[in-house]
Amino acid sequence: MLSRVADSIYWMNRQIERAENVARSTETTLDLALEGTVDHGRLWNALVCAFGDQAAFWARHGRADQARVFEFLAFDQENPNSINRCLQAARENARTIRDMISSPMWEEINKCYLLVRAAAAGRDGTFNPREFLDEVKRASQLITGVTDATMSHGEAWHFARMGRLVERADKTSRVLDVEHFFGPVAHDGRDAVQWSAVLESASALEMYRKQYGAVSRRNVAEFLVLDRHFPRAIHFCLIKAEESLLAVTGGSKGTYSTSAEQRLGRLRAELNYAHIDEILGAEGGLHRFIDTFQTQLNAANDGIHATFFATTPARSP
Repeated sequence: MLSRVADSIYWMNRQIERAENVARSTETTLDLALEGTVDHGRLWNALVCAFGDQAAFWARHGRADQARVFEFLAFDQENPNSINRCLQAARENARTIRDMISSPMWEEINKCYLLVRAAAAGRDGTFNPREFLDEVKRASQLITGVTDATMSHGEAWHFARMGRLVERADKTSRVLDVEHFFGPVAHDGRDAVQWSAVLESASALEMYRKQYGAVSRRNVAEFLVLDRHFPRAIHFCLIKAEESLLAVTGGSKGTYSTSAEQRLGRLRAELNYAHIDEILGAEGGLHRFIDTFQTQLNAANDGIHATFFATTPARSP
């Protein structure tokens, strides 16, 4: 497979997953705003910070409120992480590799893009933000399902899954960093609301309750960081992303021949033997762990780029 094609497939799926995760977190923030347990300014500012876009937002808008943040994260053409821009980029990547993906995949990606473009152009008094976010989530899930059902599970599919899961692990870690943006919450009922919202952002509340019951900070962190079976848990994402990586390289766990295998394998192995009490009890606690994890995940992504996508100049004889 050409490196250009692999790059497009990988990033197409990262961009679709990113749009879905922005929609999830924005919808959860709308719910929290209705709860009234957190100051609205801090709440919407925290959402911008969670995606790392605070500098660009503050430079252009100054103050965070629902209208400004929703516009910035949903439709802003100057924000590369907005739902609109992510799906534009995903469609362009899909267009360049039409021969490598199935027709149903192309059709669903194109439908999703057109849905968001129409919403961006035709907003009026009848526009419903919650319905729009639900449609984005459903469209992304439909693309994932069509990809798994209509695409041969060869190299191209593995690059697609790798991109989706690397992006998902990153976004799960970001929604977990809630205390960094809000500060510790007193145990007066608001704590459970806050951590339930974190679970909702990952569509994890129902599966969490089946396993743990009552919502607590420790158990939410354990579930979303270390669970091996929930598809939006960080550990699960790394396990499956590494499986796809090794399927492409022909390698095996415990050894490596590329920087991608080394960095992703090491990160997955660290979580194999991690314990949540050690993570929460270490200096810096959960925030320090998430900062370190995101740095390591970015390094793994750089390793994937260097191994498969980077072009190496030809050497002179």
